[in-house]
Amino acid sequence: MYAISLGDDGAELRPLEPWHAEEFLAHLDRGRDFVTEHIPFGAAATDVGSAGEILQSYADKRAADGGSLHGLWLEGKLVGGVLFRVFDAAGGTCEVGCWLEPAGTGRGLVTRAMRVLIDWAIDERGIQRVEWYASSANIPSINVARRLGMSRDGVLRRRFLHRGVRQDTEVWSVLAPEWRAARAQDARDDH
Repeated sequence: MYAISLGDDGAELRPLEPWHAEEFLAHLDRGRDFVTEHIPFGAAATDVGSAGEILQSYADKRAADGGSLHGLWLEGKLVGGVLFRVFDAAGGTCEVGCWLEPAGTGRGLVTRAMRVLIDWAIDERGIQRVEWYASSANIPSINVARRLGMSRDGVLRRRFLHRGVRQDTEVWSVLAPEWRAARAQDARDDH
């Protein structure tokens, strides 16, 4: 379908589809504790069948234009992904998110991939507001929101129960005019 190079380190952004169930499960098994430290994503994938069900749920979202899942491959190995958890073209909003196994961290993969997704959402689909939700304890996720130029809208206190503990959720966002202005400034700075 597509493979978008994210740089010269062998990183690619590709669709993550139901037929990737075995690879998806192996990836989650390699990094399960790390991946689920702050988010439950993938916790229900305990065998190939349940991994396929998660991937199919996002394939169904994509078909309904309500979300999508994209894998991050590093040197041919699935190490994480980015997603439109919610996509509402008619309303002009979407929520993006990510996950990584330890082998994918510290390389800027999520930031690079998220720029591709946000560019597409704003430029091709007319999205006006891109949202990012993260546990206040998930500092790497909050740092990605900052690197993307998002603004912290606020904190939803004790919103999310995870591993038996009520978590605060930070809401970050970027608006289409802000994204375009920052991208134009980056292009000027590169010249």
